[in-house]
Amino acid sequence: MLERVQDTPSGVDAVKAIGTVSKHDYEAVIEPLVDDARREGRRIRLLWECGPGFRSFTPAAGWEDLKVGIRAMRLFEGCAVVTDIRWIRKWTGPASFLMPCPVRVFGVREREEALDWLVSLPEGPGVSHQVLPESGVLLVEVEQPLRAQDFDTLARTVGNWLKTHDALAGIVVHARAFPGWENIGGLLRHIRFVRDHHREVGKVALAADSRFAGLAPHVVNRFVQSEVRQFGYAELDDAVAWAAGPPGRGPAGTD
Repeated sequence: MLERVQDTPSGVDAVKAIGTVSKHDYEAVIEPLVDDARREGRRIRLLWECGPGFRSFTPAAGWEDLKVGIRAMRLFEGCAVVTDIRWIRKWTGPASFLMPCPVRVFGVREREEALDWLVSLPEGPGVSHQVLPESGVLLVEVEQPLRAQDFDTLARTVGNWLKTHDALAGIVVHARAFPGWENIGGLLRHIRFVRDHHREVGKVALAADSRFAGLAPHVVNRFVQSEVRQFGYAELDDAVAWAAGPPGRGPAGTD
């Protein structure tokens, strides 16, 4: 069975699994939790506890878990799994990349640490960005793994700019090292962002010191209409100048 647990900080929902978890448990506990969050316009930070009293999930419960995850993917902001059960700990690590939110595993004695982690999760986008009005370049500063909501926010910014402009001159991504994506949701949203906007952006500059940044232009230029070029992390001004320039122009200072 599943039961809601109430001794959590504000903004954190907790569920404890006991015995065998069935499809009915998901319908009685998880689906109302998701419906409440959707109605209240909030996101879900979930503490999932599997103590020594937990035994297994029924096959129908596993299928229901998948369906709920697909329907409510964008509602989840973080999930902490609290358990000492070896197979759950072993399975959760590799599977966390497929989840739509950050996932961490804690031991039973680390329950308070799990709650602290959920409370500390950042709200909203994890990248900072601004459109430089004098150049029409979107500057994106990246320090943390990219999340789906980062691209939702970037899409809104680009959309607002395009309401009064024909195109965006360029995008400059400034990152000391490419941090990757938080999970599969971030990667898929990145692909969707590129698909939806590459025809409206003249140039994309990667101002980053990493092997991935060096390879990216050779790969990306085959699939998008925007010109893509790498600069060093310290060459931000050159990257912005190139991105703001006319199509076909080389790096700043060259032709």
